[in-house]
Amino acid sequence: MVLDGSCPGCQSGSKLEFDFTMAFQPIVDANTASVWGYEALIRGTAGEGAGAIMGRVQPEQRYKFDQACRVKAIDLAARLFPLSDGRTPRLSINFLPNAVYEPAACLRATLAAARKSQFPREAIMFEFTENESVRDTDHLRSIISEYRRQGFTTAIDDFGAGYAGLSLLADFQPDLIKLDMELIRDIDTNKARQAIIAGVMQIAGALDITVLAEGIESEAEFRVLRDAGVGLFQGYWFAKPGFETLPALSNAGSQALRPAA
Repeated sequence: MVLDGSCPGCQSGSKLEFDFTMAFQPIVDANTASVWGYEALIRGTAGEGAGAIMGRVQPEQRYKFDQACRVKAIDLAARLFPLSDGRTPRLSINFLPNAVYEPAACLRATLAAARKSQFPREAIMFEFTENESVRDTDHLRSIISEYRRQGFTTAIDDFGAGYAGLSLLADFQPDLIKLDMELIRDIDTNKARQAIIAGVMQIAGALDITVLAEGIESEAEFRVLRDAGVGLFQGYWFAKPGFETLPALSNAGSQALRPAA
């Protein structure tokens, strides 16, 4: 139990002997034809991919690295995002459930960074990947509960490709699920994938969960998913991640979001 507000897990572990930064990829809202938010993606200072950086994190540094990622994402977003009441784009930050020692205490650095940068906490979304095995479901439940209490949005990333599948959704109802890109790849020509997405959309609707399709690489994929009722989209077809910048949408992506004449 944490009694003094500090988090032993977040303070433990050796110093990170490397620096890193973030790239930002847009999430678009097809219903409003606008950018809904940006996902912060780990990058090396020379543009190295997330895998190269994660590979340098030692097991005992997981708490410290998770905290450092949150602060870095918020600090950069505060400099790049248009900050205005009710109109700040969402900042989506990935976190590792198994690297959260105690939910309330581990949020202290996040809240402090948001206050320092005057970044609205209601514009922050935390997403955890279904690909990470959750060792303690009660712990994850407490994380989601505390994050919601603090005003953050919660999301399951890579939905449909991880350890637990629908059983995870039965235990936890986040605000949003991100359909895994492998599930939607070539969905325009795959009836089985179309049927699965239709079922997921029905479940999400019944549970009042927003659905986001990630990894969109073609207009055909976008159109089929849009017709299925998906409203939020992310992928190279709209924009590749921008290194420490907010990239513009592609011409094709911008055109697709415009209402039909």
